Amino acid sequence: MLALGAGAQPASTERIYRCGQTYTNLPAGADCQALPVPALTVVPTWPGSLPAKSPASAPMASARVAPQLQAQRDAQAREVLQAEWQRAQQRHAALMQWNQGEPQRQPEELRQPGRYAERVAQLRAAIERSEADLAGLQRELKRLGDRP
Repeated sequence: MLALGAGAQPASTERIYRCGQTYTNLPAGADCQALPVPALTVVPTWPGSLPAKSPASAPMASARVAPQLQAQRDAQAREVLQAEWQRAQQRHAALMQWNQGEPQRQPEELRQPGRYAERVAQLRAAIERSEADLAGLQRELKRLGDRP
């Protein structure tokens, strides 16, 4: 890039050459072709001449919706969250149906205790995720004013 100082003239008389796939101002062979250079126009800008940026967080007037439409959207969101809450509760109940934290050993796990420990760890991780899902859904339902 060229840096122009006060009163400096742009180097518009300098030629640009295309040599194959390369562009340069120093031709390096007979296969270089001179390219036309358009006249440069420099428009000075001053710090006070730019328009002030509007903050991105400022609400736009067109972003508001009618209260009835917003109530419909809230009701739909509530229904979706309640359905998801019920599915999450069913999944959690299915995961909790093991023998007080110790599921029955499967035949291959009797010979390889490492497999049993791995399966128990996976079940416990699934239960923790399920509990986290339930807690998140409960927070969202409380935020909307519903209690699961």
